[in-house]
Amino acid sequence: MKRIAGIGNALTDMLVNMPDDTILAKYGLAKGSMNLVGADLQTAVSKAVAGSPYTLSLGGSAGNTIRALASLGYATGFIGEVGHDTTGDFFEQALRNLDIEPRIFRGTQRSGKCVSLISPDGERTMLTHLGAALEMRPDMIGRRLFAGYDCLYIEGYLVQDHALIERIASEADAAGIDVAIDLASFNVVEENRDLLRSVVEKHVDIVFANESEAAAFTGEQQPLNALQAISEMCSLAVVKIGTRGAIIKRGCEVVHVGIMAAAQRVDTTGAGDFYAAGFLAGLCDGLSLRQCGTLGAIAAGKVIEIVGTTLGKEAWSDMRMLFERVRNDKYLF
Repeated sequence: MKRIAGIGNALTDMLVNMPDDTILAKYGLAKGSMNLVGADLQTAVSKAVAGSPYTLSLGGSAGNTIRALASLGYATGFIGEVGHDTTGDFFEQALRNLDIEPRIFRGTQRSGKCVSLISPDGERTMLTHLGAALEMRPDMIGRRLFAGYDCLYIEGYLVQDHALIERIASEADAAGIDVAIDLASFNVVEENRDLLRSVVEKHVDIVFANESEAAAFTGEQQPLNALQAISEMCSLAVVKIGTRGAIIKRGCEVVHVGIMAAAQRVDTTGAGDFYAAGFLAGLCDGLSLRQCGTLGAIAAGKVIEIVGTTLGKEAWSDMRMLFERVRNDKYLF
């Protein structure tokens, strides 16, 4: 595995640092919540916070994973759909700036955006309008879309369009590349369990899930039992178990890898996305399962030290140094 493409909802994150929580009260937004909203409400809130400091960055679950891999020096691409607008232009140019190959469709709706309102205490309240990201259709997906890649990483949220995710997984499988999927969230898994199981059993090689997602997917409440059940459907199963780390199974091999202690636990947003990036980086380098899990833990540990998922140069440099240490420590692994 050398080149990895991601496919998912193409979203731009707008992170707004608020002086207080007045806006949340004005619009009846529960602090810390994630809200799927219409374009009108998102626009109204954006206008209400005009003047507050903000930053723009690539977002979306698969987008976070691919961006992390690219920032670590791996060859990547991203497949998604944006609108014919300045936000869509920003998204595509941001991919190019990171040397991520853009395989981007342009839809009729406005580009998807997630407005994250950051309270003074660091809590994030998110308003997401998917917009053009929802316009990607099954007939747009063919195996030529995956040409030149060794692995496709699928964002689990796409499962809400059953025909689309079936088409993506089957075409990638037919293209002869590895197919990896992150199960996204336990409620999404519960609502689409039968379809997800069918897709995984037929076409998927690697599954990432946290404890609650694994339980919803398999019906097994004990993580080890859930890991075993998932491993019977695919080649490699990863179940993240919170502060206890992760358990990983490939064939007869089972390993447990602990977490990396963060300097400070500021915001867990993107932790799962970055874990997948670290783990896939290890697979690209041909490392052991224990090393792959350790790289995943390092990446997740770094991103929870900041608000959002945009790390500074020093953090990326630290992560690369730690990665290199794991690659070279033959005695530990």
